[in-house]
Amino acid sequence: MLDLKFLRQNREKVEAGVALKGMSVDLRRFYAVEERRLAVLHETEQLKARRNAASEEIAARKRRGEDAAGEIAAMREVGDRIKAQDAELKRLEEESETLAAWIPNLPHPSVPPGSGAEQNQQVRAWGETPHFDFTPQPHWELATALGLLDFDRAAKISGSGFLLFTGLGARLERALIQFMLDFHVERHGYREVSPPHVVRRAALFGTGQLPKLEADMYLIGEDDLFLNPTAEVPVTNIYRDEIIEPAILPLSLTAYCASYRREAGAAGRDTRGMVRVHQFDKVELVKIVPPETSDDEHERLARDVADVFEALELPYRVMLLCSGDLSFAAAKCYDFEVWAPGVGQWLECSSCSNFGDFQARRMGMRFRREPGAKAEHPHTLNASGVALPRTFASLLENHQSARGTVRVPAALRPYLGGLEELAPQG
Repeated sequence: MLDLKFLRQNREKVEAGVALKGMSVDLRRFYAVEERRLAVLHETEQLKARRNAASEEIAARKRRGEDAAGEIAAMREVGDRIKAQDAELKRLEEESETLAAWIPNLPHPSVPPGSGAEQNQQVRAWGETPHFDFTPQPHWELATALGLLDFDRAAKISGSGFLLFTGLGARLERALIQFMLDFHVERHGYREVSPPHVVRRAALFGTGQLPKLEADMYLIGEDDLFLNPTAEVPVTNIYRDEIIEPAILPLSLTAYCASYRREAGAAGRDTRGMVRVHQFDKVELVKIVPPETSDDEHERLARDVADVFEALELPYRVMLLCSGDLSFAAAKCYDFEVWAPGVGQWLECSSCSNFGDFQARRMGMRFRREPGAKAEHPHTLNASGVALPRTFASLLENHQSARGTVRVPAALRPYLGGLEELAPQG
C-alpha cells in the first residue's frame, strides 16, 4: 500500500503511475474522500479544542460560585456535534482505506512505459537454443512415452489442469525441488523455511493478491482460508505485523510450497501439457531488505534465478516488464523465459519482482536500524527460484534425443542416483 501522505501530496505522480500500469482505479473518489476527511478532521479538532476550553471555563465558574448552565447547555450541543463528526470521520477513514487498497504500486523509474507484453524489453540472454536434426517432440508426448506423467488419470482424479507424475517423473519433480533448495541454501546463502499451504485473507492482502485477485484463488469457504496461490504469500508474511530488530536484515528466505490457482481468466489458453495448470510446485525466494539496498538486491536475486537455469543447461532470456505488464504490487519485474523447442515457445518460468515498501506497509512489517531507533518499513522482493512444471517441460524438450530419451543435466544427476538419461521403462 502506498503511504497516505504520499498519495495526498503527489496526486499528479500517482495518477500518472496508475495510468502507466493501465489499471482502473477510482482515484477521483479517493481524493474527494480524502479532502472531505481532512476537512472533517480539522473541524472536529477545532470543536474538541473549543470543548476543552469551555470545560475549563465552566469549572472556573463553578469554583467562583457562578451559574454555568448556559455554557453547559452549549457544550452539550458541541458534544453532540463532535459525536456526529467522529462517526462521519470513521466512515470516511474506512472508505479512504478501502479505496487506497485498490491503488497499485507505482512503476520504478527504470521501468519502460508500455501497455502489454509486446513492449517488454529483453535485457540479456544465455545459452544457445538447440538445433535438432529431427522434429523435436512437445513435452506431453515425451512425458507420456517415457512414463513420467499420466494426463488422463490426473483429469479423472481432479479434472483438467492437474498433473499426475508417475515413476521417474515423480522422482524427477522431487529431484528438481531438492536440487533448487540445496542450491539456494548452500550456494546463495538463503535460509530454508517450510510454510503452510493455506493462508488467511490478511496474508493475501499484505502481499497484494487481495482484493484484486480473489476470483483466481481457491477459497475454503467454511474456514475463510485460501489455498496458497504462490509461495511468496506465506513466506513474506512470516514477519507480518512485526518490528524486525537490528542486525536481522537483510533476510533471504527460500521455501518449497505447492501453489494453487483457479486461473479464472485463462480459459482455453495453453490447455495441452504442463504450461498452464491449477496446481504446481515451486521453490520460492524472498528477500526483506533495507530500502537503500533493494535495487542492488533485485539484481542479485535475478542472478540467483539465472544460476538455476544455467545449472540445468536451459537457454533463457530475461525480460524487463513494461509498466502495463507489471503486477498490482510490483514496482519492477524481470521475467525469465526458457526456450521450449517442442512447442516452439518461450515459457515464463520465473518472475523476479521488487515491491519497494508496498507490501511491508500493507502487512504492517517494520524494522529498526539500531536499538531504540524509529521503526521503518523495509523493502520486499521475491522470485520463483524456480517454478515447476514449465521448467520440467523445458528440460524434457531441450534435452531430448532422436531416440526419444532425455539427457539428465549433470547438476541433477546426484539427485537421481547418478542417472544420466531418462528412457522408456521396460
